Amino acid sequence: MEGRRVVVSALQFACTDDVSTNVNTAERLVRAAHGKGANIILIQELFEGYYFCQAQREDFFQRAKPYKGHPTILRMQKLAKELGIVIPVSFFEEANNAHYNSIAIIDADGADLGLYRKSHIPDGPGYQEKFYFNPGDTGFKWFPEAARAMVLQGAEILFYPTAIGSEPQDTGLDSRDHWKRVMQGHAGANLVPLVASNRVGKEIIETEHGKSEITFYGNSFIAGPTGEIIETANDKEEAVLVAHFDLDVIKSKRHSWGVFRDRRPDLYKVLLTLDGSNPQL
Repeated sequence: MEGRRVVVSALQFACTDDVSTNVNTAERLVRAAHGKGANIILIQELFEGYYFCQAQREDFFQRAKPYKGHPTILRMQKLAKELGIVIPVSFFEEANNAHYNSIAIIDADGADLGLYRKSHIPDGPGYQEKFYFNPGDTGFKWFPEAARAMVLQGAEILFYPTAIGSEPQDTGLDSRDHWKRVMQGHAGANLVPLVASNRVGKEIIETEHGKSEITFYGNSFIAGPTGEIIETANDKEEAVLVAHFDLDVIKSKRHSWGVFRDRRPDLYKVLLTLDGSNPQL
């Protein structure tokens, strides 16, 4: 009996600060991944330009565009339909007076399946996303931090488009291994494959305090359902990673482990608190 086989891909490239150049690069790599057999292809986070969240600059709000009629989404819809592939498209969304770090999910027939707005917004040196993005209001649909919530709702593969690298305030801090291990744990704890796409290259942004610089460390990867690394990229080069999975085989293994059978959500109400105290049990 033929299983539900899927071929996933993670892309990795250095961004310029020119939208057309970056979208052209993304399309070239999407086509390369399709040539390797991929049918779900993940492009890195906010790939249209530099990771502008290094600075708090009001002129950078001009980079945001409305969801409907967004030119990059429309282009990726045409590409998805032509190649018969699924493409999540990350973009800076303007919605009246609100702004979001969003993803549109483009199906293999070019249809737009809907929008996810990033739920958990970081704020720290070099990663000042709270200045630009409202907390997402779409709930957990595709790519949140809450991996278990996703799998409970039926997700069979987790996808993480990312923009992460060096820490401007601490040049000795290298988070890449921590970043990878946490996501490998998400895969293993939920017995699902996971695809992570990150950018590479050095980006320098003029901030209100002078120049800020981040070197993005790439290391895009695809993990299997026990958290094992199937494919990985390095920290400098463009990459097209591809891995094959049989979702029916993985589903059987997930069920046989009993991870979801033995859950006790009645005991987890402490997770609804911020400080771990006074849960409403």
